[in-house]
Amino acid sequence: MGAKLRQFFAEIKRDAFVYVFLAPFLICFLIFIVIPVCMAALLGFTSYDGFGSLRFIGFSNYITLFTQDVIFLTKALPNTFLFALIVGPGGYLLSFLFAWLIQQLPLKIRDYYTLAFYAPSMAGAVALSVVWIALFSGDRTGYLNQFLLSFGFIENPIIWLQKPEYLMKVMIIVSLWMSFSVGFLAMLAGLQTVNRELYEAGRIDGISNRLQEVFYITLPSMKPQMLFSAVMTIVGTLKAGSISTQLTGVAVTPQYAGHLVINHIDDYAFIRFELGYASAISVMLLLVSYFAMRFAYRLFGSKEEL
Repeated sequence: MGAKLRQFFAEIKRDAFVYVFLAPFLICFLIFIVIPVCMAALLGFTSYDGFGSLRFIGFSNYITLFTQDVIFLTKALPNTFLFALIVGPGGYLLSFLFAWLIQQLPLKIRDYYTLAFYAPSMAGAVALSVVWIALFSGDRTGYLNQFLLSFGFIENPIIWLQKPEYLMKVMIIVSLWMSFSVGFLAMLAGLQTVNRELYEAGRIDGISNRLQEVFYITLPSMKPQMLFSAVMTIVGTLKAGSISTQLTGVAVTPQYAGHLVINHIDDYAFIRFELGYASAISVMLLLVSYFAMRFAYRLFGSKEEL
């Protein structure tokens, strides 16, 4: 044991210059990631309103979450899984598809198309308010209602953002439109790093069409970028929650139709001030994110990363 410790400190001393450059990142990671996660995990075992003293209650928050919280079990959790199962894989596949299509374009116009697809993720709330809220406005002046009324598809305007049967569909459409973010750029960068000689070798070995090139050459050659994009997509999908508030203008959507786990956390943390319970929900979401990312690592990661 003593020999291992001496070897450990000797290696630190030898690489001290490297650790000096790593120190700012490690300090920020500790302060802004590790400590908050540990605090949330500890708060999950307490009853705390943000003002009084902490009261330890053991696993009561988690028991309540999975046995008594009707809104979480019947609305927030199913909505989040539905939203994640469509927006996650859908946005991921669309990001790769359009990145691949852009890669086939001439170099002179490639940057313009890249910017056009990446712009929605930068616009954020501004685009939501200007484009989508105007499109799905519930009166006759809404672009979609105006179009449907003019062609006789509907007789009266539809309140798209207030009717439970339409709200989740609108959220999914908007989220797919906004899904071309960092993961999309990573895929585009990965496509540009694929060795062109591999395609020539593939043609000699019998690859006869573009689809075979994608499956046998392109995808295996850009696994690191695919993994990074998958992780970013998982994180972005599971933490999505503000979109329902931005579309409807209310913190709690009608009949909880667009209520996601993130909205449930916000509800208990910032409206009800039940910080202990909100922390328990956060820990549950963190665990779901972790297992989803482990699945992504198994799909795209190397053996050393598993």
